[in-house]
Amino acid sequence: MSTLDELVLELLRTHNEAQERMADPAVYNDPREAAEVGRRLKQLEEPVKLAQQWQQARADLDAARSDPELQEMAADYESELARLEEELRLSLVERDPADDKDVIVEVRGGEGGEEGRLWAGDLARILQRYAEKRGFKWEQLDEGTYAVKGDGAYSVFKYEGGTHRVQRVPETESQGRIHTSTATVAVMPEAEDVDVNIEESDLKIDVYRSSGPGGQSVNTTDSAVRITHLPTGIVVAMQDERSQLQNREKAMRVLRARIYEAERERQAAEQAAARSAQVGRGERAEKIRTYNFPQNRVTDHRVNINVSLQQVAQGQLDEFTEALTDDERRRALEG
Repeated sequence: MSTLDELVLELLRTHNEAQERMADPAVYNDPREAAEVGRRLKQLEEPVKLAQQWQQARADLDAARSDPELQEMAADYESELARLEEELRLSLVERDPADDKDVIVEVRGGEGGEEGRLWAGDLARILQRYAEKRGFKWEQLDEGTYAVKGDGAYSVFKYEGGTHRVQRVPETESQGRIHTSTATVAVMPEAEDVDVNIEESDLKIDVYRSSGPGGQSVNTTDSAVRITHLPTGIVVAMQDERSQLQNREKAMRVLRARIYEAERERQAAEQAAARSAQVGRGERAEKIRTYNFPQNRVTDHRVNINVSLQQVAQGQLDEFTEALTDDERRRALEG
């Protein structure tokens, strides 16, 4: 029996077990466990479908080889079997446990001063349009900080983490010269209480009055909140809401996500060192994408794919996401 045969049998066995668990009244009546089994069934849906198609294609090929009248079709069956085998292997690559989570997205201006800040705002709007096209909910937590909620949000948005470079003529440029600016995007899985244990004694909480442009106070109460996680030194400040409680709740969401992501990156670094190969993402300092306005082109440097600027401006990033997903799976198979 080949390795792929064994993988397919294990896949089908796992799928049957998940179906049996979902039919178990004890599981069905436990919302949390039912949701977990439901997510697992959804994850297995595509691999199981491919496995069944692969089994059928192999049976068709065997039949063609043994029947003189069908032998001329054997080459077509071989080609189809090879295609399905490749797709099946890719679908069986172990998924990132965080792929199903909601995400926290932070968009900040980088190089380019004021133009970099304006570009960060434009980029955030592109990402918002993409989220909405995917059926996700986009929520602004604070200036430059957003939450994206929806099934599989992290599996989509994790590829946006990095430095996004823009080449265009700024509105303030009177000579018509092209400027290069950047904005950075950090994408973190939104952690739940069960993912990160934060002790109240590990927090230093400061409150102060919110400030607007130029530093003027925008309200008369100490509603802004700054939370420092003492063990890691991570600091989150939030002043978007008028209520101190609401700002604290939002700050804790971002803090929890940052701590969770820091731990994931630490574990990924350890794994990478153990097998002398890069694991995970963590290359945020590199320019991942260039938005060239004069040439009406957006290039993703990781997979060397170009998409028209008009498409991207409307939030049509699926072509990038699909190519990056396939690339990640192939790298995992090669590793």
